[in-house]
Parts: sequence; structure tokens; C-alpha cells
Amino acid sequence: MQNRTTIAAIATPPGRGGVGVIRLSGPKSYEIAEALTQKKLDKARYAGFRKFYDANHEVMDEGLAICFPNPHSFTGEDVVELQGHGGPVIQNALLGRLFELGAIAAKAGEFSMRAFENGKLDLVQAEAIADLIDATSQAAARSAVRSLQGAFSTKVNAVLEQLIHLRLHVEAAIDFPEEEIDFLADGKILNLLDGVAISVTAVQQSARQGQLLREGLQVVIAGKPNAGKSSLLNALAGIERAIVTDIAGTTRDVLHEKITLNGLPITLTDTAGLRETGDIVEKEGIRRAIKEIEQADLLLLVYDLSQGEDPLALAQEYFADHIEPKRLMLIGNKCDLTGKSAEILDYQGFRHISVSAKQETGVQSLIDAITAHAGFQPEEDTFIARTRHLDAMKRTQEYLAEAREQLVVYNAGELVAESLRLAQNALGEITGDFSADDLLGKIFGSFCIGK
Repeated sequence: MQNRTTIAAIATPPGRGGVGVIRLSGPKSYEIAEALTQKKLDKARYAGFRKFYDANHEVMDEGLAICFPNPHSFTGEDVVELQGHGGPVIQNALLGRLFELGAIAAKAGEFSMRAFENGKLDLVQAEAIADLIDATSQAAARSAVRSLQGAFSTKVNAVLEQLIHLRLHVEAAIDFPEEEIDFLADGKILNLLDGVAISVTAVQQSARQGQLLREGLQVVIAGKPNAGKSSLLNALAGIERAIVTDIAGTTRDVLHEKITLNGLPITLTDTAGLRETGDIVEKEGIRRAIKEIEQADLLLLVYDLSQGEDPLALAQEYFADHIEPKRLMLIGNKCDLTGKSAEILDYQGFRHISVSAKQETGVQSLIDAITAHAGFQPEEDTFIARTRHLDAMKRTQEYLAEAREQLVVYNAGELVAESLRLAQNALGEITGDFSADDLLGKIFGSFCIGK
């Protein structure tokens, strides 16, 4: 740690504010801070009033200095926080002075990286810091806090313990046959293996909810001109966000609106009406609409119920390659003009919902259908998760399936052991805690093999 550089950065957002915070971390943090203030720092975690001096010993600013000695700091290194006034000019001047005194500019995320490297956080917790800052809903913020406090890591580590215990038995059966431990012959290994697979699936299901909270759902509204797409966006968003008129082709470009429906963050996109046109601007809008449709997690195809149209014919015409049921929901709008009530039904294998966007009839049913379509069922113990976490768990499941096949079909202990090793490596990627030495420590600490 003593050979590391000392980094500095402004910790508060850009712009004007009453207070601006600059952080130092590294072995020379105290030395640099004391050179800046021309005074010894106070005791740990005590806010002391200080003047901040430039190279000519003139006062640049004044504020508070707080020190956090290693290892009891966020990064695990000596850390100093300098709280001055929040103007960008003075903050940058103070930062420049710290560079003159020997600090270097911190890279993006470097404070959290040092916290991880020094064992103050695991990878999941480090990622949760950024997720908490970027949270777009209270549910996402609460889930990020749970991950930051170790809820996700605890679940992953519990599964890792199961997996290591399983590997211990398999490795013993392979490497110490003279001990007459024949775990492969009985059903114990298979039961343990199935138990690990069940645990991985349970964590994966919770993580999938956390991923939805973090990344949300991309929902695109498409359809012919005057079908009521913009009215539907306004109804879902709860504000008059899109221009609504009786003139066909009002929407010429894509319009994005970030909203939260039943706790699920959603990016809602309104698009230009789909039709044949000679208008160059409208053609470009339709091209962009098709591009948004291709990238959508869920497509709401809106059509006018009062016109007796076939929505699937429109879908076939404009995006035949993107009409699978899992990505397409049919929205029959203007049910108030037909005398029919809002309802949800099956339409040739696709989910169909009747609404009146103008009167907001059936809109709540649509909201419920959207969140149900995403499989979103947040629980009180949901933790934030990322795509890489789900990818790691998917690979873990695949390796466990391979191990099961090698055990049941071929009874090949060495191949079972290799698949389990790969499964542990994949799962260990989530927290970043795994190393080969961990397994060795478990084996020799749990079994008295070889006496």
C-alpha cells in the first residue's frame, strides 16, 4: 500500500453549490492535506476548520478537513476529505494545488477500485455504489442499498460454499482412492449436485428481478397514424408529453420518456405512424421507428378498434421478423367508440388488450400486463443485479448440467471435477473472491485426509 500513488478528485457533481468535496486517498494524503492547510490534521473522523493555501501562501478558500486513517476508511488507505465552497473555479483551483503537492488525478471509479483491491468491498458491492447513484426509482435505490450492504454477495457466497463442499467430496474420491471413499458410487454426490443447481436457480430468479430494476424495460409504441400512439404514451406517462392532434403524421421522430410502472423502470418510446408516404421527413421518421422496434424488449402495436383493422397484417407488413409473441402485444385503442369494454384476450396467440387512451380506460390493465410480461415481481429482499451476474449464473448452470451428465451417464469423476471447477470459477466471477487456494484451504481444513 505504501508504494501506491496518492489520488485526488472532486467528489461532488459539477456546477455551483454551497459545498464542494475533494477526496484524497493514498499514503501521502495526510502529508499533502497538511501542506495545503499549513497545519496538522485533527484526530480521525473529526471535522476541523482549515484555510486552504496556494503556493504563494495566500488563502484560496476555507472549509473543513476530515481524515480517515487506514485501514478504517472507504478505500482501506489513508483518506482525507476537504470540504470547501462548491464553485467550479475554486474547486478546480484546489484540485490543481493538490496535484502540485504530489497527488495525481483519480481515474473513473478508482476510489471504489482501491476499496475492492483492499478488501473493503467485493465486486458486487462496488457495482452497487454506481447503481445506487444511478437509481431511477425508490425500489431500485432500496435494492442497490441491499446489494451494497452485502445481501447479493451473501446469497452468492452461500451457493459457493455448497459448491466447494461438493467439489471437496469429488476431489477426495478421485485423489485419495486408498481412503476407500467411494462418493461417486452412491447418490450423495448427485443429491449435492442437484441441491447446488436448485440454489443457483433461486439466486438467478432474484437477480433477474434486480436486473429489471436496474436496467428497466425498453417499450416501443408503434402503429398506423392516428391510431392513438401519442395518446397512449401520455396516458401511461401521466403527463401531456406527446403532441396529440387529429392530423395524421403528427409524430415525425422518436420520442423517449422514462417512467416507472408498478415499480418497474421503463423507457417508453413513441414512434412515427407506419404508412406509405412520399414525405422525406416522414420517411426518415418511419425508418427510425423500425430501428426502435428492432431493439425493443416489448412492442405495443396500437391500432384503431373502430376501423375494423387486422393488427397482425400491419405487423407482417412492417416488421415480419419481429412479431414473436414474447416481444409483441396488440393494443386495440378507442374501445369507447365501439361500445365495447376494455378487456384482455388472446388474439391468434398474441396478448390483446382493449383500451381507450383518451379516456384512460383499461390503461391500468395494460400497465399490469406490461410488468407481468417482463416477469417483474419485486420482493422486499430484491437486490440490484447486472447482466454480467446473470451471464455468470447461466454459465454456472451449464457447467453443473455438464457435471451431472458426466456423473450419471459416464461416472467420470475427473470430468465431473473439471465441470465443477469451471462452475465455481463462473460463480466466483460475480463477487471476485474466488482463487484456487480457497479450495485447497477448504479441503485441508475440513477433511483429515491422509492423517
